[in-house]
Parts: sequence; C-alpha cells; structure tokens
Amino acid sequence: MGRPDGQTVIEPFRRIFAAFGIAASAFVVSACSSTEDFSKDLVEPERADITYNKGLALLNAGDTTEAREKFEAIDKEHPYSDYARRALIMSAYLNFKRGRYPEAVNDGKRYVTLFPASKDAAYAQYIVGESYFRQIPDITRDQELSERAIQAMNEVVQKYPDSEYAEDARQKVQVAVDQLAGKEMQIGRYYEERRDYLAAVNRFKIVVTTYQTTRHVEEALHRLTECYLALGIVPEAQTAAAVLGHNFPDSEWYKYSYQLLQKGGVEPNENQGSWISRAFRGAIGA
Repeated sequence: MGRPDGQTVIEPFRRIFAAFGIAASAFVVSACSSTEDFSKDLVEPERADITYNKGLALLNAGDTTEAREKFEAIDKEHPYSDYARRALIMSAYLNFKRGRYPEAVNDGKRYVTLFPASKDAAYAQYIVGESYFRQIPDITRDQELSERAIQAMNEVVQKYPDSEYAEDARQKVQVAVDQLAGKEMQIGRYYEERRDYLAAVNRFKIVVTTYQTTRHVEEALHRLTECYLALGIVPEAQTAAAVLGHNFPDSEWYKYSYQLLQKGGVEPNENQGSWISRAFRGAIGA
C-alpha cells in the first residue's frame, strides 16, 4: 500500500477574498497612480494595510511566491497589528499550496498559539494536520508522520467540532490509522514468512487490539489462525477463526481460515477466555 491519496484541502479564503477584494483592487489602481509612495518605501517600511493589499493583489494574480513574501514581511515589520494575524494565516495557506509543508506546519501552530479564539484557528489547525497527512510515506517506511497527522487532525475534531473542517479531519484520521495498521501487518507478514511465529503474533495482536476498526483486522485474524496452528496452539487458532467468522462471515479471509482448520481436522471454536475473544467483547461493549 502506498501513501494515502490526499483529498483537496478545504480553502476558506474565497470568503477572505470576498471581504478584501475591493481593497486589493483599489490598491492596484492607486499604486500605479503615484511614484512618490514607492520612493518612501525605500526609506521606511510601508504601512501594514498596503503590504497586505499588495499580497492579496499578487495572490489574485497567481503570484504565490511574491504574495507569501509580502505576508511574511508584515509579520516582521508589524508583528502586533491585526494585519499580522491575517498575514500569518495567509502565509500558512500559501506555504501549504506550494508544498512547503514544514513551513506551513510552523505557521499553523504559531497561529493557533497566538490566536486560539480567532475564527480562522480551526483552519490553521487543519493546515497543520493536512500538511502532515500529505507527507505520509509508504508503509515500508517509518510512520511518524502518520502519527502526527492523527494527533493534529484529532485536535481539529476535539477543539473545533462544529467547524467546516471537522468531518474531513475525522476521515483523514481513519486513513492515517489504517496506515499504521498496514505497517503492523507488513512487519507481521515479514516475521511469519521467516517462521518467527511469536514475533508475528505480537504484530497481528496489535492490529486486533488497537486497530480493530481498520480494513486490516480481517487479515490479522486469519494470520493469527495460521501462526497459532504453526505453533501448535490449536485452541487459539480455532478462536481466531471463530471470531473472524462471527464478525466477518462473508470475508474471504474467513474462508481461508476455515479451510486451513479443516485440513488440520478441527473447526472454528471460540474460547471465551482467549485474549482474542476479550478484545472483541471490549470493542462492542459487551
């Protein structure tokens, strides 16, 4: 399995442009009408509102690089102005759009820290999560970014449950969790192929107990059936297959497990004292 496909990031800046589009257009006209203002720019920093409108005009024109530089200039030259707050969220957005994910994460985190009550704080946190999400690697590699994506997106859901980003954040969390489960399965299969069955069981156990809501749990139960049979622990193999059949009766993995047990002269039979049975009882609140 490769990195998960990222959905198009939600962009709330249409409403920002709607609110400030007139100001940006006015700037384009007035800026071209006089050369005196530009001579002053060489002596001292221009006003925050002028720089901000320049950034908007550049962004509307498609020049994201120059626009980002304008917004960053406001943060440096007018750090305590209201335009600095607006510029910071725009910088986070532009860094994300240009694939500068570490910079987008830094901007987003800084915005949430400085302006937690702002109406754009939810989007800033979402940018952090989405930036991590876009960097999730193939399951053959370390999954630290998956864990960071889960943490950041969970904050969107928990802190801003009524925001327009909450539902997408929930979906991204599930995708990233599925990625972590896939990593455990990859390692478990590696051990099983080398007949290190105890090590394999430990990995498949993580999937069954921690990532039970992912698509990998069916295969994990089948692999447990295989490994326990190979170890000669038949009751646990029967339980894994029985739990698989009970919860996923139409699964291809259950058919494989059932056939495997039949070859050994036994059938699925759940041992209620098994950790496998307890794991699924706990999951459904029984």
